[in-house]
Order: sequence, then C-alpha cells, then structure tokens
Amino acid sequence: NEENEEPGLQVWRPGAGGEAEEDVELECDPSTYDCLHNFSLEWPCLSFDVLPDSLGSSRDQWPHSLFMVAGTQAASAKQNSVALMRLTNITKTWKPPRADGDDSDSSEEDSEEEEEDEQEGGGGGATRRRAGPVLHVRQVALTSGVNRIRCCPHAAHLAACLTDAAQVQVYDLAKQLEQLVAEAPENARAGAAQAPARVAPKQSFSGHADEGYALDWSPTVQGRMLSGDCAGEIHLWEPQGGKWAVGNASYKALSGSGWAANPSVEDLQWSPSEATVFASASADQSVRVWDTRQSAGPALSVRAHTSDVNVISWSRITTCMLASGSDAGDFRIWDLRNLKDENSFVAAFTYHSAPVTSIEWSPHEGSMLAVSSADNQVSFWDLSVERDAEEEAEALANAQGPSAAAPADEDLPAQLMFVHQGQKDVKEVHWHPNIPGMCLSTAGGGFNVFRP
Repeated sequence: NEENEEPGLQVWRPGAGGEAEEDVELECDPSTYDCLHNFSLEWPCLSFDVLPDSLGSSRDQWPHSLFMVAGTQAASAKQNSVALMRLTNITKTWKPPRADGDDSDSSEEDSEEEEEDEQEGGGGGATRRRAGPVLHVRQVALTSGVNRIRCCPHAAHLAACLTDAAQVQVYDLAKQLEQLVAEAPENARAGAAQAPARVAPKQSFSGHADEGYALDWSPTVQGRMLSGDCAGEIHLWEPQGGKWAVGNASYKALSGSGWAANPSVEDLQWSPSEATVFASASADQSVRVWDTRQSAGPALSVRAHTSDVNVISWSRITTCMLASGSDAGDFRIWDLRNLKDENSFVAAFTYHSAPVTSIEWSPHEGSMLAVSSADNQVSFWDLSVERDAEEEAEALANAQGPSAAAPADEDLPAQLMFVHQGQKDVKEVHWHPNIPGMCLSTAGGGFNVFRP
C-alpha cells in the first residue's frame, strides 16, 4: 500500500529546512573524525594563524602538537590581547572497535600514545576516547580588538595584527614562545592564568585611513608584508635593518570601476612563486593582480563576483590557481593564466547560504580546499572529483542495514567531500602545514581542531 510506505532515506542539507531546523537537534557522529577537540580563550577571536614549527613535516604519529597565535575581540578595548598558544596531546577521539576483542594499540600512529583509554558506553562497540589536549597560553596586552593576525612564515615569533583602531602592529613573541616550549603540562593551567604581558610592538603603523582586514606576509621574501584597509589602500612593508619601511598607498584600489562603489580591500595574498606579485580582493566585486615593480595600477583585474569579494587563497601547489569567496556565499576558482573577464572562472560553487568568511587551499593536496561561512558550516572540497552515476547507483544498491545510504542529491556538488558543523559564527579555517588533513577553525564560541 503506497499510502503506508515509509519515506526513503534523504540527504539532509544544512540550511535547507528553513525555520523548521530550529527545532532539530543534531548529533555528532564521532566515526566521521579521526579527531575532534574544542578549546577557547576568555574572549572570541576573529582571526588566528598556525605557526610554522620544527617538529617535522607530514607528521602522522599521534598524539600531535601545534603552535598558533590569535587576536581577541573583547567586550572593552583594554581587555584585548594577542594570544600565543601551544596545544599538546592532540589525540584521536575515535577508533573502530576491534572485531577480535584485542584492545592493544598495534598501529604505528598510536605507538606514541601514553594516555589510558576511557570507555564510553557499555557495549563491545563503545566509542573509545582518549584524554584531551593540553592548552598552554601566553598573552600580550593590547588596547584594541584584532581584525586579522598573521605570523611570519620565515620567523614564527613575529606576528602582525591589524586592529579595529586602524593600526598595524608587529610583535616579537620570541620570549613567550620559549616559555611555551619549556612549560610542563602540569603547569599549563597556571601559565594560562597569568596576566597578559606588557610588550611594546616591534613596529606600529598608523598610516591607514580606516580599519581593515587584509594582511599577508610574503612566502618568498623574508619579512616582506602587505596590509590593506576599508578605504581601499594597500601598503607594502619592506624589511629594513630590523624594522620595516612602509610605503605609501601606491596600490590604492580603483573606485568607479563600474562594478560597485565600495573600494574596501577585504583580503590580500602574495604569489607563492613570484616575489613581486600579489592579489587583492575588494568589496567592489573585483579580484586584482598587482606587481610591486609597477605603480600604474593592477596588471590584471576582473569582476570576480556579483557581491563583495571577502576572501581569496592562492594555491601553494598549483601556483596558477586562485580561489575567491563572496558575500553571497558562492566561491569560484580562477586560472590566472586565463584571467580575462567575469566568466573566465574554472569552476563556481553556490553551496553556502551566507557569506564566505574564509577559504584556503590544502597545503598537501593540490585539488582540495576548505571554506568557512556565516551559515555555521566549514565545507571541504576536492575539485578532482566528478560525478559517476553508475558508481553511485552501485554503492546505493550495496548499502544495506545500518550502512544504508540515501540517494545522491542532485543539488549537491559531487566535489563536496565533508561538512563540519557545531560552531556558530565561524570566522576562519586553516589547514595545518605539517599535519596532513588537520584543520583548525575559530568561531564565536572558541576553536575547533579536527581531522575528518
């Protein structure tokens, strides 16, 4: 009887249910993550960066450790700080139960773990969780909130922050970094409780006409940096005798382009291979490519979206590829060898239902990137994937019982690999450069560190 048939399984898409979703309670499936941890500071952070370290590249042994730096957005200006953090004992949060009942850890990845398992649940299929990470923190006091913060890839102890007071400040955090490295796990709580240190910035620049969100260190020239603001000005920082010579706004974004009136520079990215080339994203809907050897204007310019271009990311692996994300929630992929007009993008995706807040290519897989959005999602994409209807039908037919699958939603791009949720007001997502697949994100409630 067709009237009595139960509806088949369907793919649930976040945001597609409208107001009905307000009453839906989601449960995290731990089996979809190798690890998932959360931690927070006293105040939320709009921006953070992962520090380069010397712990090894392509690390695959658990537990992991990492260093990061963040800038706060506190209730009052004088409560803000730059927070240098070390996160240790990042353990796996899920391991499949062994069919033979053998509870020993024989895998190479787990050989270094010293924490004892904590059993959750009573059955043989219980999820096994390990002791959580240890957070070590040192803070430097500020008198304004941080819109964007980035660490120097050639000198991890140098951190530049762009504040909501329209200042760019560079701090030398070498002393704080040494303290974190030396601090024992049992002293982490006491260390984090210390009052923020009063440290004078190595250099402070007040030449921006407005606050901004665009900041990037050069990956090819040590100490070279760019800063951009909401007035459309871009300043070049050249290292000079332990300080920086900050140029005038010779790379001022062009107003009156015919696309939109707002020239605000939202993001900046240096080329990973050409020392004098960088790209800018603007609220006037443009993506521009500049050469510091030329002062006449951008070398390339295209209307990239039909709304503000919030963020861009230049691939470190496939160096001709640039990704851009907009205020309308879409993101596009551009081949800079063929940047001609607004229709010359390589791919375009409209999955997110709110502004894209961050986008970043994977440092390990040339076709993968992560995208965060104001719709409270972080999505992961593999641009090498193509939809195969026969393969999908075969997988659907073979999936039975608890592993039953829903038919593919034609509205979902085949390149969408994973969606991370559980955070509200997500601002940034970054891959860890030395731990393949490991990501960190910041939101209104704190940080997540996870590996799908």
